[in-house]
Amino acid sequence: MNLNIDKLKKMFAAATAAISARETELSALDAVCGDGDHGAAVRGAMCAANEAVSIASNLKDAFFDAGFAAMSHSNGSTSTLFGSLFMGISDGIPAGAQELGGNELAAAFQSGLDSVRSNTKADVGDKTLMDALIPAVKAMGGCDSAGEALSAAASAAERGAESTANLMAKFGRAKNLGEKSIGGLDAGAVSVSIIFREFEKAFKE
Repeated sequence: MNLNIDKLKKMFAAATAAISARETELSALDAVCGDGDHGAAVRGAMCAANEAVSIASNLKDAFFDAGFAAMSHSNGSTSTLFGSLFMGISDGIPAGAQELGGNELAAAFQSGLDSVRSNTKADVGDKTLMDALIPAVKAMGGCDSAGEALSAAASAAERGAESTANLMAKFGRAKNLGEKSIGGLDAGAVSVSIIFREFEKAFKE
């Protein structure tokens, strides 16, 4: 089964509900090394994105509008990164596309990752959301179906998020803690893993 606009609306609704339900948890993770506002920031960005997707008529516009809405919902770097991800995905979707298979979806998400990279120098190993996002997008490559791509991405994102417990932060306020930042999960990486898993579950319903 390919990804279409109806599936995408369900995916964003599910991801937004899950992020909202775990807002306190995500902020608690962020409070260990950051300023403790990630839960509220990512909930705000996803709620804005979901509202935009819910009224979109096609995939390309849905992702663009989601990104624009997330970026317009001022939540600092969270809004910028998620906004650039969704708008970048839109850039990777052919105009007029009604459905995306595995290869097309992987290409679109690679475009999204490229867009995020233009806004941050963080990479795998730096204890940021990139520890989940980069492996997730990489895992989508070579998947024949959209469902397979989303499953591979979700599993890779979860492994990436879990790996951040052993990493020392190199970006943001957390980098000032040095080795004291080791031990806790990165809130941004956990958020990305939640979103990918909810995308997968909703797609398969």
